Amino acid sequence: MKASIRLAAALAGAGLAWSAQAADLKIGFISSMSGPVSALGIPYAKGIQAAAAIQPEIAGHKVQLILLDDASDPTTAARNARKLVTEDQVDVLIGTSGVPGAMAIAAVARETKTPLISPTPVNVPAGDGGWTVTVSQPFPLMVATVVERMKKSGVKTVAFIGFSDALGDLAYDSLVKAAQPAGIKIVANERYARSDASVAGQVLKIIATRPDAVFAGNSGSPGALPYLGLADRGYRGQLYGTHGLINADFVRVGGASVEGLMVPSGPVMVADQLAADNPVRKVALDFRDAYQKTHGAAPQDAFSAYTFDAWRVFADAAARALKTSKAEPGTPEFRAALKDAIAATKELPGTHGVFSFQPNNAYGLDKRSAVVIKLEKGQWKLVP
Repeated sequence: MKASIRLAAALAGAGLAWSAQAADLKIGFISSMSGPVSALGIPYAKGIQAAAAIQPEIAGHKVQLILLDDASDPTTAARNARKLVTEDQVDVLIGTSGVPGAMAIAAVARETKTPLISPTPVNVPAGDGGWTVTVSQPFPLMVATVVERMKKSGVKTVAFIGFSDALGDLAYDSLVKAAQPAGIKIVANERYARSDASVAGQVLKIIATRPDAVFAGNSGSPGALPYLGLADRGYRGQLYGTHGLINADFVRVGGASVEGLMVPSGPVMVADQLAADNPVRKVALDFRDAYQKTHGAAPQDAFSAYTFDAWRVFADAAARALKTSKAEPGTPEFRAALKDAIAATKELPGTHGVFSFQPNNAYGLDKRSAVVIKLEKGQWKLVP
């Protein structure tokens, strides 16, 4: 609840109305403001705060944003989602910061028939009914973009190390799918828990395979651990990772050990280098401006932009649902209309790409959403 109070106070300072009476559209926002996934969760909160600051109303309806901290725990994330739906009667759920938590929320969204816009990659069952979408890029797309770079760099063998959870599984499965057709052999599959303090044993096994490159399937500041271990052992091969590593805390923790790391990214990280007619450029630069005005500093991560996009997807769909449906916000009928409107989203520019959803498909981004960036002296640079 402390996190909720902090965000509420910040938004009130931005001139927003927070009373329940004034807010006739409700967003239930769940993020990991504490715990091992907070390196993602805090930027998520800042991103949605920036979006709320520049668009506090949707089609004449004021918006109430309710934030709950899941403390990086999937069980708490599911409990928070249920509370937001049953007690607060939110119209949409947005969250959370890790794949396990997002999958837990998706189950609640499906059960309660409440739309979920996840800023985190999430796989949902075929029977989901379209209640969950994600504004993140599909992991297979992002990993394939990195594997293409590996191939161009002459990589023949790659070792994998990732989290021992759903995110690690998703990253590894995506690597397997992309590496084989690229002629790249995976020589190791090592795992570790987000809360582990050392991966010395896993790193020794990786180095023993003498891989041309190491790919890490992890995220946030705990994602720096394998790179620190590899540097300690003098590994000099190429380093790759996921888009889950693009945040200032990871760069700080990784230090010199992550110099030269290449990861996939949404174009928001290089918005000022995009062509003038690129539909992402304006939205991404608007995001940077809103973030700067709200927080007094420029964004240094990719995560805050995902929740900015989530707000845009909700706002666009809600405006259409309010126009075409007679149902009032806060009702099951409006939630159903909102779900259908989200699924009908077409060519909506965001910071990470252009969104077009299909019924029963959680992902709405295509190849326009992926570039490769490289860490050079603490700054992310576009790889041509």
